[in-house]
Amino acid sequence: MIKSHLLKATLAVTGLCCAGLAMAEDRAQSEGELLLERFLNDVSSLSARFEQTLVDDADVVVDESAGTVEIVRPGRFRWANSEPYEQLLVADGVNVWNYDADLMQVTVRPQQEILQNTPALLLGGSSDALADFEYIGSFTDRGTVWVRLRPRESDSGFERVELGFTEGQLSRMIFSDNLQQKTLVALFDVVVNGEIPADRFDFVPPPGVDVVGVPVVSDAAD
Repeated sequence: MIKSHLLKATLAVTGLCCAGLAMAEDRAQSEGELLLERFLNDVSSLSARFEQTLVDDADVVVDESAGTVEIVRPGRFRWANSEPYEQLLVADGVNVWNYDADLMQVTVRPQQEILQNTPALLLGGSSDALADFEYIGSFTDRGTVWVRLRPRESDSGFERVELGFTEGQLSRMIFSDNLQQKTLVALFDVVVNGEIPADRFDFVPPPGVDVVGVPVVSDAAD
């Protein structure tokens, strides 16, 4: 009889624990969806310092860099690496310019062509950017709510995007590519909806550099 009571009590506690875990998961998912919705709809600009780490499929660090990021929605962002080498990625709303100072080379490509289904579309795109991604769940880890997304198109080069929100603010990002590599990005000194000058997203190739590609001319400039 005692054993029977102990078994019932154990089952009851186990059931309560499972129910508690399920409720916690539901709360994390609801909170994650809300944070993502707010980020896409309420954030018009963002600037921050970043530290970026690239790890391979064996979790070995293969590259580290640092710099600044500036975003103005829709369609404009500036990702500037300052360490250990200087590299600049600028989306001006029509073209994406990739400037490598060491190689003295600029590559330019149409923005609409290369950003579709990529993490950059989530960061700098309009609120409908989520249409290109599938929401696959949320979880909370050490005070950060993580939102997991998967590109709907398999040719994007990425398998999964994870956005981490701490105290309601984007603070971490993880991009998993098709080569089983992960890019880990930590954001610091984040400023949301601050004033960012429009000319931060203008790019003119420096004199003497090689330019690969032909920039698209916007209708507004015609």
